[in-house]
Amino acid sequence: MSGSRGKQAHHRARTATLVAVAFVVLLAAGAGWLWLRLDGNISTFDADGLSKNRPGAGVAGQNVLVIGSDSRSGGNKNLGGGEGDVGRSDTAFLLHVYRDRAHAVAVSIPRDTLVDIPPCLLPDGSWTSGRTRAMFNSAFSVGESAKGNPACTQNTVEKLTGLRVDHTVVVDFEGFSAMTSAVGGVPVCVPKDVYQGDLDPHRGSRGELLFAKGRQSVSGQKALDYVRVRHGIGDGSDIGRIQRQQAFVAGMVKKVREQGFNPATLLPLADAATKSLTVDPGLGSADKLLSFAMSLKGVDLHNIKFITVPWRYEGDRVDIVQPDAEALWASLKADRTIDGKDAGGERKAGPTAPASPAAPEQVSGEGVSVSVANGTRVGGLAARAAAQLEKHGYTVADTGNAEVRDAGTTVIGFGPGRAAEARTLARLFPGAYVHGVAANGITVTLGRDYAAAGGDGTSTSPAPPAPAPSAANPGTLSADVAATARSADDDPCANLSYG
Repeated sequence: MSGSRGKQAHHRARTATLVAVAFVVLLAAGAGWLWLRLDGNISTFDADGLSKNRPGAGVAGQNVLVIGSDSRSGGNKNLGGGEGDVGRSDTAFLLHVYRDRAHAVAVSIPRDTLVDIPPCLLPDGSWTSGRTRAMFNSAFSVGESAKGNPACTQNTVEKLTGLRVDHTVVVDFEGFSAMTSAVGGVPVCVPKDVYQGDLDPHRGSRGELLFAKGRQSVSGQKALDYVRVRHGIGDGSDIGRIQRQQAFVAGMVKKVREQGFNPATLLPLADAATKSLTVDPGLGSADKLLSFAMSLKGVDLHNIKFITVPWRYEGDRVDIVQPDAEALWASLKADRTIDGKDAGGERKAGPTAPASPAAPEQVSGEGVSVSVANGTRVGGLAARAAAQLEKHGYTVADTGNAEVRDAGTTVIGFGPGRAAEARTLARLFPGAYVHGVAANGITVTLGRDYAAAGGDGTSTSPAPPAPAPSAANPGTLSADVAATARSADDDPCANLSYG
């Protein structure tokens, strides 16, 4: 890496390998004589740029933000091509290691996601103004320095998720390339033949074959090309590339696990791993990295999951789907796995959880218009729900029967900017599934659960009102989140492309 691997942050490159890096450092820990060398490899970034208004520290697992930049200056230019030395980020995921130390999940955040970026520190010591609906990857480029702005990205993720990021790690091209070579290659699968023109669409021609369709092992430059390629596969989107990057990380973790304690491989791998990292001061030594890596020691491959934050296209950008994403963040805060299991382990006794913020009788729908449809064969259900809503101040725009009359669960749909109103409304319909839709306004499609509760949201033994997602009540994740998750032991050829 062209001459500057010391305390100054280097140019960080696209990768998604922290999970593998953590296992590598853990497995190499027995080589005490190497410890000082590893310690000297690690660079840290200035934590002064972290927000002064951060989420409180949690009592559950740890959250680690992993960032990869595609700056092509220095030695990275020879690996990535392109011009310019501004640190840019094209890959990021939030790794949550559950408190039981038996589960972990990496949540990818697409680079084109529209988010709010809070004030961030510039190299001259001043702070920017906050921005709304900005591309997520632009946070890393604030200040336009070669080393990027990991603190700004961390601030953005904390604002987005409401979770405290315990550590942030940035990884670079050269270190990534060296790690894949040191481990002897990583098994991957390519869904179709890939050519040079797919990697560089500005080339003007198809070029030579880079990857033949099917299973193969890649390392060094080939590994870097694999995680970078986007065009020519699936719909050519960053979403599809994320899926292949997740598969790559899974393959690397599995490869390191299979090799066991092999000093001939692990020592150069640990050396390459630590050289590739720029970390926050909390991970700024080999001892601190080992302490974090120890938290992954008991995680079975099947319990390492990879998902993407719930999303939908907004033109040529990506919007986060609410309240699905809020339910995900709340589940992580509560240490519940994506399939709903409590992975918090033993916890110290704490204060009693606060009461629900609003019981049904406290819900006010003043100024809010709702359309109601009966999704069952129970007669008069929409009219009964309308009467209940009007009693709480809602305006019922219309009532009628849904096209499909066999709904088991009540569904509340909300349009842009109506998420908070929909969550408040959901307190009148315990157990309802709430999700964002393209249409404007708020709709309620009644299910058999509402009919069974007496048609007024209550039953002989009424369920408690459903509060907004919180640490005490993480809410229910969309079934799509769990259904699209990848495990580290999955078939490398499965679920590789979107579109």
